[in-house]
Amino acid sequence: MPRQTKRAEPQPAPAAPPAAPPAADPFLERIRAGLAALRLPHAAKRLEELLAEPAPDLSRLAWLWALLEPQLTASDESRVERRIRQSRLPERKTLQAFRFEFQPSLDKDLVLDLATLRFLEDGKNVLLAGMSGTGKSHLAMALALNACSQNRSVRYTTNANMLAALNASLATDTLHDVLKQYTRPDLLVIDEVGLEQVERTVASRAGLMQKVLLPRYTEPRSTIITSNIPWESWGDYLGDHLGAAAILDRLLHRSCVIVINGPSWRDHEHSLDAGKRAKSPSTAASSAPVKPTKQEPTAKGKPSTRGAKKPAKKSAK
Repeated sequence: MPRQTKRAEPQPAPAAPPAAPPAADPFLERIRAGLAALRLPHAAKRLEELLAEPAPDLSRLAWLWALLEPQLTASDESRVERRIRQSRLPERKTLQAFRFEFQPSLDKDLVLDLATLRFLEDGKNVLLAGMSGTGKSHLAMALALNACSQNRSVRYTTNANMLAALNASLATDTLHDVLKQYTRPDLLVIDEVGLEQVERTVASRAGLMQKVLLPRYTEPRSTIITSNIPWESWGDYLGDHLGAAAILDRLLHRSCVIVINGPSWRDHEHSLDAGKRAKSPSTAASSAPVKPTKQEPTAKGKPSTRGAKKPAKKSAK
């Protein structure tokens, strides 16, 4: 029998040489170099995304806006963050986190109107009065944070810290420079007037406050002040009744006065925590939410001291 020969298997065709990469567009390279030179990393990143996924339905102007929008957004966020750092806010409080239902005496619509920052345009002040724990500082910091988000210059301080800084500047002959920290910002927040007894020094505390508030009144620039003492007690707090009267005269002239007559949120939270820790059924009821007690507003916008316990009289020996 004739021998069968195997047919040769067909050999695969040699692979075609890789195509040469398209020549780089000189204008594209210039754009990339320009974005890098201008330090626009977000626009440069967006450029590569637009080149990778072309959108033929975009007009030239729409394509240009798609390129620039991420960079503008990042710049705005960076600017706001810088404003917040410069403001020295101790906490980033928001109005969304404020428990308006816990303070029924507080006019929510008025607070939301203040959040529009129209009072800054009019150079008005905001005076928040009430007992400790009623949310004055929360509202003040929330309005300040909102001003930072609108690219406004803001400075937060407690009254005791401000007076201490001003007094210290007298010893170093830097009062003029330190005053600029409090007179120049679009919004100044002076928190906790009356909460801590300021240090007694040779310089008049009322006089130092006037050096801050008088230029802001004349400009005018807005100031937010929180206080837990009645207006008539400012003289004792500052150690100068005439000076305190001059300060209040200017503050109350162009001001929105908000008096919060209500319970302390910190006391409420403490009651809730105590109730959770209680194990016996007899004390379980203490964990129930505490309903805010209604209090009548005090006259002339004074912080209410109603319900405060008076110190017990010592018995005669």
